[in-house]
Amino acid sequence: MRRHSVSTTVTLCAVASLAAAMGPASAAPVAAPPSVHTEARQPEQPVLVDCLWQPQVHPGDFMIACGDGNSRLSSLRWSQWGPDAALATGINLVNDCKPYCAAGKFHSYPVVVRLDRPEPWKKHPQTQQFTRMNLVYTDDRPEGFEQAVTYPLWS
Repeated sequence: MRRHSVSTTVTLCAVASLAAAMGPASAAPVAAPPSVHTEARQPEQPVLVDCLWQPQVHPGDFMIACGDGNSRLSSLRWSQWGPDAALATGINLVNDCKPYCAAGKFHSYPVVVRLDRPEPWKKHPQTQQFTRMNLVYTDDRPEGFEQAVTYPLWS
């Protein structure tokens, strides 16, 4: 009988030790505060929503006239893309539609592009999207266009 009680005692001690080691999650030690060198998580950057409803960050090209393709941005070089605004230089390719758009020619105009007014994207409210685009023509500009043009962006 003594042999059975020693074996039971050893088993119970092993189980108790294992249970104490595992313990409840609330008994787990509290993590040390983050050190000064810990990198803070960056907030997600706003996106530019394209004609196919795809979110883009730092796109090289962007279609302004989704319906007919008669105005687009190309060769975009982004110098800033932050939580409030984005800034790039590039080319605005615009169809002169003379004598009509199908027979028209595209002309290149250097521009500075600024995106701003980030708001929650209706399709994905957790994602911020830029809702306004400003173009400033730095040289020549399309016939009938002002030096600066502002476009609301779709969501």
